[in-house]
Parts: sequence; structure tokens; C-alpha cells
Amino acid sequence: MDRFVIEGAKRLKGSVPVNGSKNAALPVLIATLLTDEPCVIENVPRLRDIRTTLRLLETLGKRVSMERHRVSIEGGRRLLTRAPYDLVKEMRASVLVAGPLLARFRKVRVPQPGGCAIGLRPVDIHVRAFQAMGASCENEGGDLVITARRLQPCRLRLRFPSVGATENVMMAAAAIRGTTVISNAAREPEIEDLADFLCELGAGVTGAGTSEVRVEGRDRLHGASHRVIPDRIEAGTFLIACAAAGGDVTLRGVEPAHLGAVLAALKKAGVSVTRTDGGLRVVSRGRPRPVSIRTEPHPGFPTDLQAPWMAFMCVARGASRICEDIFERRFMHAAELARLGAWVAFEGNRVTVRGVPALQGASIMASDIRAGAGLVVAGLAASGKTEVQRVYHIDRGYERIERKLRRLGARIRRLG
Repeated sequence: MDRFVIEGAKRLKGSVPVNGSKNAALPVLIATLLTDEPCVIENVPRLRDIRTTLRLLETLGKRVSMERHRVSIEGGRRLLTRAPYDLVKEMRASVLVAGPLLARFRKVRVPQPGGCAIGLRPVDIHVRAFQAMGASCENEGGDLVITARRLQPCRLRLRFPSVGATENVMMAAAAIRGTTVISNAAREPEIEDLADFLCELGAGVTGAGTSEVRVEGRDRLHGASHRVIPDRIEAGTFLIACAAAGGDVTLRGVEPAHLGAVLAALKKAGVSVTRTDGGLRVVSRGRPRPVSIRTEPHPGFPTDLQAPWMAFMCVARGASRICEDIFERRFMHAAELARLGAWVAFEGNRVTVRGVPALQGASIMASDIRAGAGLVVAGLAASGKTEVQRVYHIDRGYERIERKLRRLGARIRRLG
């Protein structure tokens, strides 16, 4: 099992590009189920979750090929309408196949995604949205069986601005004639990227990026080419890593507008972040000021950057508070940070962090993608040697993160 060994307390310096967004690529790839015509998706990161998605598309009947960061998808045999549990259990975003398959074939069977290390991730918001469109849903042997004699465009309101539910409804609505209006929709940049792709397929989508999305569906959608947006979570992780370890780093290809809450928090902490031609430059010297954050749906502080931020605050000059309002069990990394000498105290969905002058290297273990990224940030800031185990979690969301960090001067090795 691979692990990272980090010799920390080394300032970072240099320039690296930001990959395409995993969280944008996944729904875009799945949306190719809406057409039998060829689609080409560019700027796709080479990640474990992407490979799982491509295997899922192949299992359902698509012909798929990937060369570097370019994915070509064509129609193959008649599409299946049942997603296999072996793939869905690896990646809970697989539930997104429900929308396009239900719209096209009026029936889909998807295994219940269940829980994970950071929380339950219920799909009731998806189910209620499909019911509003005229579908019925039953649980058979752990699978969601969703059927509809005919999906109807409608006006619906999500009880929470769920990214996945917004994406699922957008894809279903794109393939049925008429206008569907989604209120209290998720506003993340990944929603806007999916909307752009659906428009390229021939649907009409307006309002993406706001709390109300309108989808003008079509009876038939065609093939398209699309370039995935930059990964704001990878960019935020590298910004925070430089801030924690100290240094002068430029990220190329990042979209600053996607990182407003993170950039504001970094500036409050005393970190210099400036725009460059096509990127962002971050310069950090000395210990940061403590800055409390609360995770929220976009445009608030992203839950996926909560763990790296906590690692950063472990070396701040004072106490900060971190509130996790998206997932109920997303503080598992806090105990690992304590092994490095961090001072953390739990109280429900809140953690108080009292900064220490320096973290000390130790053996620690990743529990999920973003917790693992947070531990890497801590290891870069810590004195001595830090060993991060179970890095397969990190590989789900970051394409060979250790190679980019080495380009910035970090002393980090992957060992098997």
C-alpha cells in the first residue's frame, strides 16, 4: 500500500499548472449517456474516480478511450439501465447515471450509495426531485428502482442546494421536452460547467450559478466537444499548502472567481495572494493570523478545503474555530493532526484549533480524499519526517500530487 514520506519545513517556490476539475468532469462524462453520438471531453484529470466512471460507462454500453487528458466516448451497444454495485460502491457519484437513463429509457436501477467516512450522503433529495417529475421509486434489495411512464417538466424546489441532486435533475430535464425550473439549486462552478455541456449537446440551460436553474429540454440531443474547468479544490489545496509551509508559488490556469471565500480567508490570515496573467501567485512568510471559517455551499468556504485549512491553522498565532456544516463526520483528520503536535478540541460540529509554533513529524493516516490532502499540508509544514499512509484516498482527487509538490521544492516521496 503506497505512502508518502515528507521531509517538512521546506519553503515552496516555483510554478505549477492546475488540472481539470474532478467534480466537474464526473457529471460531464456521465451526461454523455444522454446521446448516442460521439463526445470528446478535454482537460480530464487522470484519477481513480475518473477511471471508475469510464468503467461504469463501458459497463452500461459506451465505447470509451482516454489519451492523456482527453476522453472520447461513442455509442456502442444498446445502453443498459442498471448500474452495478461493484462500481457504485467505489464512487458514490455513480448515482448521477439515474437522471440521464431515466429520461431516456423511463427506468433505471441504481444501488443505494450508502455512507462513507465523512457522512451518510442520503439520496432522498434526488428521489423527491424525480417524483416531482412524475417518477415512482422503490427500494428493492438495496437498489433504487426508479420508473416513469413519462417524465414531465415541472417546477421543483430542493430542500437543500445539493450539487448531485441539481446535476441529476438538470441531466434528466435536458432530455425531456419542456421547461423544468429548479429552485434552491446548487450554485457551484461545476454546475455551470455541466450547464455549458448540456447546451453544447443541444439543450437550453439558463441561470446556472444562481439559485434558480431553468432547463429547456429536447427530444434528441447530439454529440459535442467540451473542455472541463480548472479544479478549484486542487488550486485551493496548493494555495493553502504554500501558505502553511511558506514560500512563493504561482498556480497556472486557475480561475480566481471560483475561490472567492478561500482567497478572502488567506488574506485575513496575512498571506499575499495576487492575480497574474492566467493564474494566482501566493507568497507566505512567518506564522499566519488565526482565521475562523464555516463550511457552506458555494459561494461559501468549501467543505473540501476544510481539512487543509485546519492543518494551516495548526501553526497560526492564536486560536481559530472551524465549523463543519455540510458533512457530519468530517473531522477524522483532527486526531491525526494531534499526532503531529497540533492542539485541537471537539464540540459537536466545531473544532477549536490553538496554533503551535511548529508541528513535529510523525506517522499519520488518511481517511478520505480531502482529509489526506490536509495531512499532506500538515506534513509540509512540520519539522522532521512525516509518513502519510493510505494515500490511495488522496489519489482519488489529486493526480500525482507528490510530483507537483516536488516541482515546487518539497521533499516528498511515494513509497510502495
